Amino acid sequence: MTVGIEAVNAYVGRVSLGVRELFAARGLDDRRMDNLMMERKSVNLPCEDPVTNAVNAARPIVEALTPQERDRIELVVVGTESGLDFGKPISTYVQDLLGLGRRCRSFEVKHACYGGTAALQTAAAVIGASPVPGAKALVIAADASSVAARDTYWEPSQGAGSVAMLIGDDAQVLALDPGANGFHSFEVMDTLRPRPDLEAGDSDLSLMAYMECLVHSFRAYRERVPSADVMTTFDHLVLHTPFAGMVKGAHRRLLRSDSPAPPAVIDADFAARVEPCLRYAAQVGNVYSAALYLALVSLIDHVEVTAPKRLGMFSYGSGCASEFYSGVVTPAGRQRVAARRTADAIADRRPLTVAEYETVSDLALHRMAGVRDHAYDVTPYADLYESQFAGRGLLVLDKVVDFHRRYRWS
Repeated sequence: MTVGIEAVNAYVGRVSLGVRELFAARGLDDRRMDNLMMERKSVNLPCEDPVTNAVNAARPIVEALTPQERDRIELVVVGTESGLDFGKPISTYVQDLLGLGRRCRSFEVKHACYGGTAALQTAAAVIGASPVPGAKALVIAADASSVAARDTYWEPSQGAGSVAMLIGDDAQVLALDPGANGFHSFEVMDTLRPRPDLEAGDSDLSLMAYMECLVHSFRAYRERVPSADVMTTFDHLVLHTPFAGMVKGAHRRLLRSDSPAPPAVIDADFAARVEPCLRYAAQVGNVYSAALYLALVSLIDHVEVTAPKRLGMFSYGSGCASEFYSGVVTPAGRQRVAARRTADAIADRRPLTVAEYETVSDLALHRMAGVRDHAYDVTPYADLYESQFAGRGLLVLDKVVDFHRRYRWS
């Protein structure tokens, strides 16, 4: 039995903003646009939160299952750095709203952007050890950015969305290589969210920690897999993507440290093996715990998979934790990913004006953790809601009553 990802789906939001427009509105130095390598970013409306992002990503996967297959889901794990309560996990809402059975483990994991990988690897271990034939797990990486980064260079990179994955033994999308994992973790205050309305940290320190973790986690991987070579073992590399420019620099650092080559060779390798995984990030932005898995979807959607291909995967979470692992995607897996039509969902988003973006950003604080009572009136952005949500059967946040979140279908 080879455990891994059987199905995957990304929710990429319903509205977007041009990054160049935001640079101009904020008076940011547009010379930094080239390093960002972004065109647009997805934006959540105030009636969206980590739960709605998670459920809207997972629902198409769950609805494609037979009743018997749904009953085999015995674990729901949500990886997030946007938790809504110190005790109650997001996974409880997700399990209920998706109509999953009660004979199910349910919990939330947190380690910044590494949370999605922590959830995936935990679920794979549980399913791999289960004596129950056909047991499955639902893993969701879901976050929702705050407005704390307004007027900073972080703001243009912050996206919106979620990625859901079904984990089981029919792992056509990504069959995990058993035991092929390298880790590198240490304590560092690079980025943090000490309050729902505050994001802080040192972007230069975070960049250095990311680079160090990539080099050392791959070296740890190679201790487990002595034959591994960064240039020849993997058909493609998929790296955690806060923004595309960071990945380009990280790829260069990895090759220079492990397999020195002329700059032209490194650039050609980037274009062939890495660049396809960045195309959705350039349109959606940083989706935190889901960023690596949106990159995975992007890669599979943009390369030919006529035979099984081995992927090298790198996950990083501030604070910090990192992991380099590998797996194999098949032609059938590519068909499954293509059927989700992620590119069409990205194209279907409504472009925001800067004024509309300011309106929804101002109201976004009301969706964060710690809200006791609130009704989510869509009137201030009625045109956006009517065109992008009304009648589409998407989950939205309706109200909070004594801290209990209530949701409805649009």
